[in-house]
Amino acid sequence: MAQAKNGISLLVAGVIALSLSVSPAPLGSQAMAATSVVAVVNKTAITSGDLAHRVAFLRLQRKTGNLQKMAKQELVDEVLKRDEIARVGMSVSTADVDASFARFAASNKMSVEQLNTILDRAGVTAAHFKAFIAVSMSWPRLVNARYGAGAGSKLSNQDLVTRLLENKQKPVTTEYMLKQVIFVVPASKKGIVGKRKAEAEKSRASFPGCDQAMQFAKNYLDVSIRNLGRVLEPELPPEWKPLIEKASGGTTATRVTERGVEYLAICNQRQVSDDVAAEIVFRAEDIGKEKKDGENPNAAKYLEDLRSKAQIVMQ
Repeated sequence: MAQAKNGISLLVAGVIALSLSVSPAPLGSQAMAATSVVAVVNKTAITSGDLAHRVAFLRLQRKTGNLQKMAKQELVDEVLKRDEIARVGMSVSTADVDASFARFAASNKMSVEQLNTILDRAGVTAAHFKAFIAVSMSWPRLVNARYGAGAGSKLSNQDLVTRLLENKQKPVTTEYMLKQVIFVVPASKKGIVGKRKAEAEKSRASFPGCDQAMQFAKNYLDVSIRNLGRVLEPELPPEWKPLIEKASGGTTATRVTERGVEYLAICNQRQVSDDVAAEIVFRAEDIGKEKKDGENPNAAKYLEDLRSKAQIVMQ
């Protein structure tokens, strides 16, 4: 998992360098060559084309060593993860992947179209990079669903007391009371997302507050309201956290999700310092340390378990 996390961040330098270069990477032509099977994982074939894309991806990350071997192992692991993600039904949506891809382009000061061109020039392709993003976003959710949050799982009463004594005072965090406003877009009508997004954005100016949210929804077609209740700042999903921090007028900006177009209404917010808040803050700190130190050991254990049960044939 550490490798997957680092892949996106390490790609930045390579993308920037390539965007300034004038000649395409040699692997671009290799990806176009006739493909052959280089490995089979649980009846899923990994082709020489897949391998060429991943080798190009590793080069863009400035990796060194036996790139063919590294690429093949990464692809085998990704098939195992992808199959398990599909089996459990915990894949992120296409909209989430596209949004992550667009954020990556923006962070490198380029358009999505420019990023597509650069990835094609490098021999990676946007499709390969998006497949990588989908797995690297979905896998941590699956690991946490199976094992809890790893080092950030629920603290025992003794651990909580010990941490409180070590800190000498309870940590303070922000408590939000939230409602979720969803402008529903049926799967069969994804073409209306733009229209629904404009409608959702316009509706924010007239949102009357959480007490009248249900009545507000009746003024629109296919709008639902979900009461999210109390959410502490460390519990905020990463995709919503920056929007909540920048919220104005009691609502956040909109997001396109698999359900449609959504925004959050902030019914109330306050600073809290109780045992529940303390535990959540400590858990968030532990997860942060785990990410800084490297891979969640549960992720490695989960992958090893999948590998031990899999049928893997290297060609």
